[in-house]
Amino acid sequence: MKYTIVILYRATHLWLSLTREERGKFFATKVAPLIQQFNGKLSIRLCDSEAFHAKTSDFMLVDCNNLKDYYYFIEYLRDTDLFGKPYVEVNDIVIGINNGFKDFEESEYKKNNK
Repeated sequence: MKYTIVILYRATHLWLSLTREERGKFFATKVAPLIQQFNGKLSIRLCDSEAFHAKTSDFMLVDCNNLKDYYYFIEYLRDTDLFGKPYVEVNDIVIGINNGFKDFEESEYKKNNK
């Protein structure tokens, strides 16, 4: 199964008080290496939404086949100042199964339990 996880978060004043150069350096030295570490296991997209949403300044889209990979990635992120200071506060996390209904319709489980 392929999963998509949407992580909605908001940048805190601690993040916003950093200069753009400091933010870039933090991302390059702390976050980008983690994304690279999970390359091939996770597909990660970062999206800005502060101009469009009052409570969510950013969101992350994560695609994976194994939720354990996603979980470990989040644990590594939690060990950084991203969550520790915190630079961001998570508003919500939504997990979905890509075309889950289709998988269910074609599954042996459904065929055997009609």
